[in-house]
Amino acid sequence: MPKVTVGLVGCGFVAELHMYAYKRVYGIDADVIAVTARGDHVLEFAKKHKIRKTYRDFRDLLDDPEIDVIDVCTPPALHASMIVDAVRAGKHVICEKPFAGYFGRPGDKTPIGRNVPKSLMYERVLEEMEKTCAAIESSGRLFMYAEDWIYAPAVTKIVEILDSTKDKLLFMKAEESHSGSHAAHAAQWSMTGGGSLIRMGCHPLSTVLYLKQVEARARGERIAVSSVTADTGNVAACQPPQDHAYIKSNPVDVEDWGTLTLTFSDGTKSSIFSSDMIMGGVRNLIELYTSGGSLFANITPNNHLMSYLTNEEKLANVYFTEKVDRKTGWQFICLEEERTRGYLQEIQDFMECVASGRQPRADLALARETIKIQYAGYWSADEGRRITP
Repeated sequence: MPKVTVGLVGCGFVAELHMYAYKRVYGIDADVIAVTARGDHVLEFAKKHKIRKTYRDFRDLLDDPEIDVIDVCTPPALHASMIVDAVRAGKHVICEKPFAGYFGRPGDKTPIGRNVPKSLMYERVLEEMEKTCAAIESSGRLFMYAEDWIYAPAVTKIVEILDSTKDKLLFMKAEESHSGSHAAHAAQWSMTGGGSLIRMGCHPLSTVLYLKQVEARARGERIAVSSVTADTGNVAACQPPQDHAYIKSNPVDVEDWGTLTLTFSDGTKSSIFSSDMIMGGVRNLIELYTSGGSLFANITPNNHLMSYLTNEEKLANVYFTEKVDRKTGWQFICLEEERTRGYLQEIQDFMECVASGRQPRADLALARETIKIQYAGYWSADEGRRITP
């Protein structure tokens, strides 16, 4: 059995999801042998997951000769530099979304989300991505973009259908929303590179871009995004403090509501929506209207298991789904959430790629295109006009 050794960077929420998936890889011995983070919690994380090495300095992780793959699960502002350092150290890289972003430069007036023109952000993000991509491509190392939606069973089945029917995707509508992040850094552009659209909307955006390329390959066509329009807002600002009991959105200089409309070179359309003000759990949805029919993927919520229960206290130790504020009343319980949302299949694909040398389904081209279109959208919203990326 081939063996792949992994060094994990970060030990927060996303790292926990990745560890769950690594432990379920089959056909390959996927061994997370080291983890690095600055805080003392790295010791607790390592003990919990039986990881034998802990580091406090990222450079020490890169210098470990046992490690094949660096898995970057850090805040977004660190992604680009860690990717470049890792591939230059001869490591393959898995990186969580987003691939890149604008987090400020010396001399920027703060807060940057209100004061730096989005056209300038777009220009600088593209410059940084070119350097990052060049470093990856010249290294000969694999880059694996941790976009779980691409691996969700519902999306995998859609790909199978499109490959078979070769239907034209006329319009796609996709959304990820929930009631807001509890993390303080999610409120600041300098930490996240944007608000709800990049933090959550990157998932549906990557998926519609991916599916248009699936269609293009099936039909022998070339399809690209020809223009982007967008609108964003800070809607929670209208709420007095007492109305923040359930909606956690409290942004400083990022959007908590956003929509992107993509026009493709074949004249077809797609709409992306994301918000931090939607209660009832995470909404991961995509609708496709094709020349031969319609496809609705309800990743979450779905109706695999519905409940109507009355005693919250008795359910204290039962997990239902992410971001629900109660377990009583009618609920949509997500079964095998890590599989339904694609995390298990994502890590399985990445381990197979490292073992065999093939490219992943979620690759560098998709990572780059997602950020390019995302920041074209921010530019569009900032200036109130259509942008050609």
